[in-house]
Amino acid sequence: MHVLKSAFALIISLTCASAYAQVNQDGPYIHRDGQRIISKYILNNTVKTDTLKPSEPIMVRFAEKPQWDFSFKLQQNIGIPAAEYKAVNKLLVLSDIEGEFEAFRTLMIANKVMDEQYNWIFGKGHLVICGDLFDRGKEVMPYIWLLYKLEQDAIKKGGFVHVLLGNHDVMNMEGDLRYQAPKYQTSVKLMGLDYGTLIAADTELGKWLRSKNAVEKIGDRIFLHGGISPEINAQQLSLNELNQKCRLYYGVPTKALNKEGTLLFKSSGPFWYRGYFGKEQVSVNTVDSTLSKFKVKQIVVGHTITEQNISGYYGGKVIGIDVNQHKANHKAVLFIGKQAFVVDDKGKQEALGLSTE
Repeated sequence: MHVLKSAFALIISLTCASAYAQVNQDGPYIHRDGQRIISKYILNNTVKTDTLKPSEPIMVRFAEKPQWDFSFKLQQNIGIPAAEYKAVNKLLVLSDIEGEFEAFRTLMIANKVMDEQYNWIFGKGHLVICGDLFDRGKEVMPYIWLLYKLEQDAIKKGGFVHVLLGNHDVMNMEGDLRYQAPKYQTSVKLMGLDYGTLIAADTELGKWLRSKNAVEKIGDRIFLHGGISPEINAQQLSLNELNQKCRLYYGVPTKALNKEGTLLFKSSGPFWYRGYFGKEQVSVNTVDSTLSKFKVKQIVVGHTITEQNISGYYGGKVIGIDVNQHKANHKAVLFIGKQAFVVDDKGKQEALGLSTE
């Protein structure tokens, strides 16, 4: 009986492992090897490698929906973006996609940011991503590479893409994978690699991520993932200084953080702060202090889902934009001039009802 039970347990274990080990697609994961570009990806549970010249396009492939395939070229230089930008007439802002590629794709097409061939058609408009690129979704890499591609395309048309980091992004860089979909650990087993090596500082994606800001100012608004806490306000840092200090700790494990790193990367930091929402809301004085400090009129954040989102708080001084993209709640905020709209993946627009003056 014991032998039968053991045999049955083994069969169940092997069956589960077999089911778990199927990866339709993942990647590409890219690094430079001298004058060669090595692109490693998985398609239909098979690891593939492309060796390319720097000028050649890199393919992003979808096993089940090849009509979604696209290509991009590597950026010649990955520079640190500015922390402050002049006001623009059109701003589309969203957060917390976390690898839900279809949600992002349909939002971009429906709101005329790009066409179905992934061409930028938003003109001089700006697209702002308030963090959380990684973890729960099935197509993290395609989503990130599409942002990488759109960055280049937007600039050519007079527009801009702002990619700000959230808590899930810094967690992945530091090796904290607790919220990661199981698919990604299966991928690294198939490739015979450690996940950390795929987004390390010497990879293309690792360099790109480590260049990004935590918070940026566009016109009279600041954008970030979590928020600005009283503790961060008390540091008397400019936006540039705050971003520079955050970048120092990208990829540093939580246990290795010093006092400054702990302030920036735990609950009081711009990636994790939730003080604008719920029972423990900070006073309006804290919000006003942040607005005054950075000379803005609004703070736009993701990270925290509430029943009301997308909505304004503190009389419209804070706008929360996080919605559950994993449960088909695909929405964003569109600012046109002084008007604000909630938009969805069908192209519907509804006034947010906030004065931006």
